[in-house]
Amino acid sequence: MKKKYVLDAGILALYFAGNKSVKKYIDNVYDGQIDVYMLEINLAEFLYNYARIFGWNAALVKHSLVRNSPIKIIGLNEELTTEAAKLKIKYYNTLSLADCYLIAFAKKYKAKIITTDHVVKNVNEAPTILIPI
Repeated sequence: MKKKYVLDAGILALYFAGNKSVKKYIDNVYDGQIDVYMLEINLAEFLYNYARIFGWNAALVKHSLVRNSPIKIIGLNEELTTEAAKLKIKYYNTLSLADCYLIAFAKKYKAKIITTDHVVKNVNEAPTILIPI
């Protein structure tokens, strides 16, 4: 069975900056060795953060690269929404709604989260790999 990973927004920024700790997870998706997922909400988070620093056109280029990669982009659905809402209630002062969706997906699909966010790791709701910035 292939390993499954779900990416948080900050991981894409590190990937495009050439971070070797992140590249090994994303580059192996091209070899078919692993399945890598990203939720629409976390992709939107990456897009606006990247655009704030590098401009909208540069962000759209990166967005297009992700969309045309083997990373599987996952839309939101009723089951993820209700699970994310439950997590948000539990961690209302701790986790963003996007992080709640990320964790809900990881739990449902038994995927390991790859994140730069200590909070996501520390709530200990799903297996998580923390990549330091």
